[in-house]
Amino acid sequence: MNYTEIIGFIAAILTTAAFLPQVYKTWKTKDVSSLSFPMLLIFFVGVLMWLIYGFLKNSTPIIFANTITIVSVFLLVYFKARYHKK
Repeated sequence: MNYTEIIGFIAAILTTAAFLPQVYKTWKTKDVSSLSFPMLLIFFVGVLMWLIYGFLKNSTPIIFANTITIVSVFLLVYFKARYHKK
């Protein structure tokens, strides 16, 4: 593994880890009032595009980060749909 891959993995871990507390907090509190559904959908599509890009470029850090992030954003979309007060 070269230094470029190491930097990529560090960036992947940090940016992915930054998103996880929001998922955990939303799961525990079931409060989705501050989550914007359009933002979550746009973010989901963007992360999906990054994941596809990672596969096309065969970039392990990009695949790693965006696989975890897409699961996390999917959970937030699910929570938003389930716990949203109508």
